[in-house]
Amino acid sequence: MIIGSHVSPKDPLGEAAARDADVVQIFTSNPQQWEPPVARDDGEELKASPIGMYVHAPYLLNLASPNNRVRIPSRKALAQTVEAAGAIGALGVIVHGGSVGADEDDEIGFERWRKALESFDVTVPVLIENTAGKGNSVMHDLENYGPLWDSIGDLNVGVCLDTCHAWAAGADLATAVDLVVGHTGGIALVHANDSKDEAGSRRDRHANLGEGHIPEELLIGVIKAAGAPVIVETPGLVEDQRADIAWLRERF
Repeated sequence: MIIGSHVSPKDPLGEAAARDADVVQIFTSNPQQWEPPVARDDGEELKASPIGMYVHAPYLLNLASPNNRVRIPSRKALAQTVEAAGAIGALGVIVHGGSVGADEDDEIGFERWRKALESFDVTVPVLIENTAGKGNSVMHDLENYGPLWDSIGDLNVGVCLDTCHAWAAGADLATAVDLVVGHTGGIALVHANDSKDEAGSRRDRHANLGEGHIPEELLIGVIKAAGAPVIVETPGLVEDQRADIAWLRERF
C-alpha cells in the first residue's frame, strides 16, 4: 500500500520524510491564482527520488465552464501544470471536474473537457476528481464517469476518487469503486479523507481519519477495493497527517 499526503511544495522530500510518506502531492503554482508554475531547481532530484510525486492543479480551473474567460484560461493553466508536472517526474495531475452553467446539461461539460485535452500535449496523466456537489458540478455524480469517459477515455486520463467528496455527494461508498471502475476501467489515485459532515451534505469539509462521519469500514473498503496509491488531504500539520498515514497502515 502506497500512502502519503498533500504537502507544502517548498521541500516535498523533507515533508515526506517528516510524515513517513511513500508519496506526496503538491501544487506547482498558487492554487487560488492564474499565475503559471515557476521552474524548480530541484526538478532532477525529485525525478530521481523513490518518493512518488503527484501535482494538484489550481482550484480556479473549470474546464466545463460556459464562460470563455474561465474556460480558456483553465485550458492554458492545465497545460502549464502538466508541463511542470512532467519536469519533476510526477505520476499524475489531479483536476476537479468543474461546473457547467445553470441551464446547461452535463453533456456539454464533457464535450468541453474533450476540447481542453485536445488543445495540448497531455504528457502526464490527467486524473479527474469527483466533487462534493456544490453548484452545477458535473462530477458529483459518480455515474457521470460513464459519459465523461465516452468523451475522453481514449486520451491520457485517469480517475482520482475522493472519499469525502463521494460521501458529501451522497454516493454509496460500498459500491462506489465498482461503479467507477465499471465506467473507466480503474482508479489511479484515492484521496482518503474523512468528512466533518453527514452523508449527502454537499459540503467539502475534510476530517482526520477516524474522526469524521464516514464509517471506518466504508472508508477502508473504498481504499482496499480501489487498489491504488493513497493521498490524505486531512487537516493539521505534520503530526496530524503522520498520524493519518499510520492509521491507514495499521489497517492494511
